[in-house]
Amino acid sequence: MVRKPTGKPGSNAWQWSRTAETRRGLLEAARAVFVERGFAEASVADVVERASSSVGSLYHHFGGKTELFLALWEDHHATQEQKAITAVAKARTDGEEDPLVLFIAGARAFLEGAWQHRDLARLFMDGDGPPGFALIRRASNREWIRQNAVLLEAGTDPVERMTVSILTSIIGEASREVATCASKREANRITEATVRLIRRLDPLRDTDG
Repeated sequence: MVRKPTGKPGSNAWQWSRTAETRRGLLEAARAVFVERGFAEASVADVVERASSSVGSLYHHFGGKTELFLALWEDHHATQEQKAITAVAKARTDGEEDPLVLFIAGARAFLEGAWQHRDLARLFMDGDGPPGFALIRRASNREWIRQNAVLLEAGTDPVERMTVSILTSIIGEASREVATCASKREANRITEATVRLIRRLDPLRDTDG
């Protein structure tokens, strides 16, 4: 017979739930503080006060302000990546096979996420991060380009590689613009302009024919 979690203090299930709740509370507080003050001006004391937690709890779960910032970035990056993956998978399920159309589906989802989480998008693009964050972002961008090259079925031709890199950069720059838009209508205009530009730069089009 399998024993069900009691939910009482002292049980593993209860402790796991409390740990997850504390971690989430610290992340939400950090999001508010970093967005409001930036990384450099924010302090651990600001975060724990906003979270109604303790310095010891923050260091236990994250190790410090830098690790907290990076945890926010990783969560945001994973969320954006999952939005794009889900959109591409849905398009495939609906019968779409054109690599460019699939790429555009992912781009739309990514830009929608940039609008929905524009506070974080602005935070991570303003350059006010911990030492080494720029390197982390560059490495992430290289991986993003690699994934897009696979999705677009780009080969080893230098022009194709360059075009995929440019298309990826276009989405990144568009997400910056979307995050600073004053309204959803403006954000949608940026998205549609981005899609038109992507279509013009289709790396799979035979330009020699």
